[in-house]
Amino acid sequence: MNAVITVVGKDAVGILAKTAAICASHNANIVDVTQTVLGDIFSMVMLADVSKLSGDLSALSSELSKMGKESGLVIYCMHEDIFNSMHRI
Repeated sequence: MNAVITVVGKDAVGILAKTAAICASHNANIVDVTQTVLGDIFSMVMLADVSKLSGDLSALSSELSKMGKESGLVIYCMHEDIFNSMHRI
């Protein structure tokens, strides 16, 4: 079971590292990541295996969201099934 994590905001050093550290602290294993910088805008999408999560997905999502607000980023974390349902026509 996977989660999709998206991060968007002004580019800064350490965004990927901070996001990955929070995932690791919840035992979420990052299995794929893509990121790009367009001008000074950073965007990233991560796929994290949350099958061995220490706690629930909402706790991971809340901590990522909090870090995002503190860093001027918008971060969403959702179960892959919800993400896929949102993007079906």
